[in-house]
Amino acid sequence: MSTTETTAVAVNKPETSSPAAVATPAAAAEPTSVVVSSSTSSAAATTATTSTSTSTSTSTSSAASDDCSTTIVGEKWSERVPPEPHAPVTGERNVLITSALPYVNNVPHLGNLIGCVLSADVYSRYCKMCGYNTLFVCGTDEYGTTTEARALMEHCTPQEICQKYYKLHAEIYKWFDIAFDKFGRTSTPNQTKITQDIFLKLHANGYIFPESVQQLFCEKCALFLADRFVEGICPNCNAPGARGDQCDACQHLINAATELKSPKCKVCGSSPIIKSSNHLFLDLPKLAGPLSEYIEHAAAENRWSLNSLQVARAWAKELRPRCITRDLKWGTPVPLDGFRDKVFYVWFDAPIGYISIAANFTNDWEAWWKNPDNVELVQFMGKDNIPFHTVIFPATLIGTRDPWTLMKYINTTEYLNYEDDKFSKSRGVGVFGDDAMRTGIPSEVWRYLLIMNRPESSDSNFTWEDLGEKYLDQLSNGLVQSIPSEYSARITTFSMLDDLSKQLDSINAFLFTNTGDL
Repeated sequence: MSTTETTAVAVNKPETSSPAAVATPAAAAEPTSVVVSSSTSSAAATTATTSTSTSTSTSTSSAASDDCSTTIVGEKWSERVPPEPHAPVTGERNVLITSALPYVNNVPHLGNLIGCVLSADVYSRYCKMCGYNTLFVCGTDEYGTTTEARALMEHCTPQEICQKYYKLHAEIYKWFDIAFDKFGRTSTPNQTKITQDIFLKLHANGYIFPESVQQLFCEKCALFLADRFVEGICPNCNAPGARGDQCDACQHLINAATELKSPKCKVCGSSPIIKSSNHLFLDLPKLAGPLSEYIEHAAAENRWSLNSLQVARAWAKELRPRCITRDLKWGTPVPLDGFRDKVFYVWFDAPIGYISIAANFTNDWEAWWKNPDNVELVQFMGKDNIPFHTVIFPATLIGTRDPWTLMKYINTTEYLNYEDDKFSKSRGVGVFGDDAMRTGIPSEVWRYLLIMNRPESSDSNFTWEDLGEKYLDQLSNGLVQSIPSEYSARITTFSMLDDLSKQLDSINAFLFTNTGDL
């Protein structure tokens, strides 16, 4: 690898090798807003890639303060000794962090990364640097029509799709230095056990009822067309490409059989007919009282963003029963006579994945997930996931009448676009995780750029020109200008790739000695 001086750096598109990294910015203290100043701050530019001496084990000191400056520099977070299973500690601050589970059927792009995974990772690092007892979980969402559809496209089984893409997701997140305590998956025995237990409690408590449903049926494929197997025009905004359950353009929920315009089978392209099938529903209107109380309590304590509250309140005012079963084979089986040939709908099943992934990490999972007085649940996601995390998932847990740890803080983003267009793997638009790994641009640069462009309150845009400008103005020249002359003299000519680790160690050590509290 040739050497490149910081005074002559150009960042190019993927076909050209690009410069090395300085570190990523710090997370804000409040989980409701991960904000990084646009000014060039050396402390902000180093926090998220340094490693804290605070263990994630139960040995965390009960006297831990908010002084987050104790660090060990030069070590990638994801390459530390794997975290040991640990439980919440009474008298300490216990923080349970989840990142929205990415669908296993595709490669994550930059918008997916900043929308939940990277944002949650930054906040997890902050909590651990502050000495909080922290558990950070995520994993691939592996059941449902998305996986079956991908398996059909790639002429293999759903299990093979899950194995292939789980490995790819894990490799990409490791390269981006995402330091999960547990990165799991939803196709596990614990997922089946916990999901079925929650369902049976809801059923016993009177919150489940059966009903005949009109569904789209493809005669050519002899298949009921679940959500991802049908596509048409949105009845609300007239956008093309609306799925059988939701329009991505306007977030409107759709009943495919009665509302979707001009439906087509995505398997064969033919027009389906309408046919009846018996399904199970979660009676959300019966849960309206406790659900609204939960939402308003969060509002009173200013825990949620205005957008999240508006979405949750709108849904809570117009609650309707929600179908929670599908005519599929790949999913969590329904444990009820008359419905054992069906599986649970992914948006009933998937959020329970947060719980089962924790259960696959520690035997003390209930001490995290059934401990609302001692554990803060902080959840990160894109704006399209708000109704499922503020209404459907909490209502599901409330209906069991178990003492679940419900979400305290919600952290959402708008969309990150690519060069004023939407990310699309099929159209070859955007930078995906595996693309970023091949650019030659180190992960720390990607982390910094994504956090600086995080779409907090409106959509933001990734451009290659912006990447180059931010590197030159904020990482390269900016870092040199913001530290004492003896250090700037050392780094103006260092080898950008070959000597990066050694130089960053000394720079980080100086910065953390002289910046005080973060």
